[in-house]
Amino acid sequence: MNKEETQNVIEVKNLTIHYITDDGIVHAVNDISFTLNQGETLGIAGETGAGKTTTALGMMGLVPDPPGKVINGEILFKGKDLLKLSDREMRKHRGKDISMIFQDPMTALNPVLTVGDQIAEVIQLHEKISQVDSNLKAAEMLEVVGIPRERMGEYPHQFSGGMKQRVVIAIALACNPSVIIADEPTTALDVTIQAQVLELMSQLQARLKTGMIMISHDLGILAESCDRIAIMYAGKIVEIGSLDEIFENTKHPYTLGLFGSLPDLNSKVDRLKPIYGLMPDPVSLPSGCSFHPRCQSRMEICDQMQPTDYEVTPDHWVKCFLYQEGRK
Repeated sequence: MNKEETQNVIEVKNLTIHYITDDGIVHAVNDISFTLNQGETLGIAGETGAGKTTTALGMMGLVPDPPGKVINGEILFKGKDLLKLSDREMRKHRGKDISMIFQDPMTALNPVLTVGDQIAEVIQLHEKISQVDSNLKAAEMLEVVGIPRERMGEYPHQFSGGMKQRVVIAIALACNPSVIIADEPTTALDVTIQAQVLELMSQLQARLKTGMIMISHDLGILAESCDRIAIMYAGKIVEIGSLDEIFENTKHPYTLGLFGSLPDLNSKVDRLKPIYGLMPDPVSLPSGCSFHPRCQSRMEICDQMQPTDYEVTPDHWVKCFLYQEGRK
C-alpha cells in the first residue's frame, strides 16, 4: 500500500460495553483497542458470544440502550470521537462515513419498499440531491454490484439470497463511506454464492479505497479477505497481527486452539484437537485471564492477574503471560 492508503481512518481505544440485565451485568466488550487504515481489511474472529457484533454495533452507535451501555472508551473517526456525538450528529456519519453490511440480508431489507427506493433513500439522506438524481445513482449502484438497473422497481422477495446481499452491499457503498463493517456477510449464503459476494466486496473495496472490518467465525473467509486479523475471546482481543503472523506465527493458546480444531487436508491425524471447555459466562467472567480455565499452558499467575499486551514481533500483539518479558 502507498502512503496515502495507510492513513488511519478509525481508531478504537479502550472500548468497554456492558448490557445491564436482571441476571447481572453482561461484560460483552472489555477494554479493546485497534486501528483501521484506509484501504485495509481487518478481520475480527472468535466464537459466538466473543463480543464481535457488539463491537460493530458500538462503532455504529447502534448498541440498544437499554440494556446496552458504552462504559468507557473512544472511537476516533479521522480524529473525531464518535462516542461524544448526539444521536442526531451520529446519524450524519452513519451510512455516509461508516456503513454496515448485516449478516442476514433477509431481515436487513424492508419488504414493503422496492430495492431502488431503499438505495435511493440513503443517497438522499446524506447527499441532499433530488429524487431523480438519487434514483439515477441508485440504478448505477445496482449495476456496480452486478444487478441490472431494470430491477430497481422490484421488491426484496423477488431476489435470491445472494442478490439480496448484493443489494445490501449497494446500500452500504452508496455514499462511498470511508469504513465498512461487514458482520458475517455470507452466513446465510451457500458456498458458491459466498465466494461471489466476497470477491465482489474485495473488488469494490479496492476500487473505492474503503477500509473494511470483516467479522466472522470462519477463519478461511478471513484468510482470503484480510490484511490483519484480531482474535477475540470473552470480550477481549487476545491476539492481533498481520495475516501472515496470525496464521504462520500463531502465539496465543486460544488462537492455537482455534487452528487445532480445524480440519486440514494436508495433515494426517486421527482426531482434531478441540479446545477444552466452554466460553465463560459473560455475567461472571473468571478472575485473571478469561481463557485460563480452558488453557493447556496455564500458570499460577493466569488466574490471579489479567495479562497486558506483549509485542512478540513488530505489530503482532498477544495478551498472554507466556510472552511476558523474560519468559520467551
